Amino acid sequence: MATTESTVLQFSQSSNTLSAKVHPLVIFNICDCYVRRPDQADRVIGTLLGSILPDGTVDIRNSYAVPHNEFSDQVALDIDYHHNMLSSHQKVNPKEVIVGWYSTGTGVTGGSALIHEFYSREVANPIHLTVDTGFNNGEGTIKAYISINLSLGDRQLAAQFQEIPLDLRMVEAERLGFDILKTTSVDKLPNDLEGMEASMERLLALIDDIYKYVDNVVEGHVEADNTIGRFLADTVASLPKLSPAAFDKLMNDNVQDHLLLLYLSSITRTQLSLAEKLNTAAQVL
Repeated sequence: MATTESTVLQFSQSSNTLSAKVHPLVIFNICDCYVRRPDQADRVIGTLLGSILPDGTVDIRNSYAVPHNEFSDQVALDIDYHHNMLSSHQKVNPKEVIVGWYSTGTGVTGGSALIHEFYSREVANPIHLTVDTGFNNGEGTIKAYISINLSLGDRQLAAQFQEIPLDLRMVEAERLGFDILKTTSVDKLPNDLEGMEASMERLLALIDDIYKYVDNVVEGHVEADNTIGRFLADTVASLPKLSPAAFDKLMNDNVQDHLLLLYLSSITRTQLSLAEKLNTAAQVL
């Protein structure tokens, strides 16, 4: 149990060269922990796991919640639980280390300084990730901070939290799940075909935007950007050189493979259900 007495200062994005990249699995884990939180808890906190990339970017790939209690001026963490979870995770992924901690809500609070101080003893210069689980206005505000202590002599005056650049990258399948997560009400989850249809519609919309941009550049309405041009050239060069007939065959083969997997999974579920009923009937007899 610790008492918070230091002042907390929050600043917008700083010029610090440190940056972070978070995987969508971390956001899903945080939202799931928030939904399962105790009734009396206003927010959940937890540990962030990942690694440091060669360019210095903090790559956040995993997380787990840590039980805690917060009062008006006190914070209590279950440190034993934190160490046990860390040991279990590193048995499966030994390359993942502590890179920081997360909390739900927007911005930082007085208790955040004490929690950050604890994680500063676990790892040098930890990242503090905040996730707005309320998804206000249909957007989930996700920010990353680092903390710098402001001291006068031997006396600490405040904890200065500075926002750092944060990159949230995801493949199209993960983006569909993230968009559903932002929706306040969902009638039903899309099946595989509906998800593919939504992905193709988004792809067609992006291709249409590219056509408009290229036409505007050719006609002189927009100044050409060499960076975008090189990116488009690399994208076109990466496409396999297939005839329309070969592409149709490849697409049909992939669809058939996918349908076969769905059929096999359906048979497996049916067999498991039948075996469970036979086992129950045998125990009754």
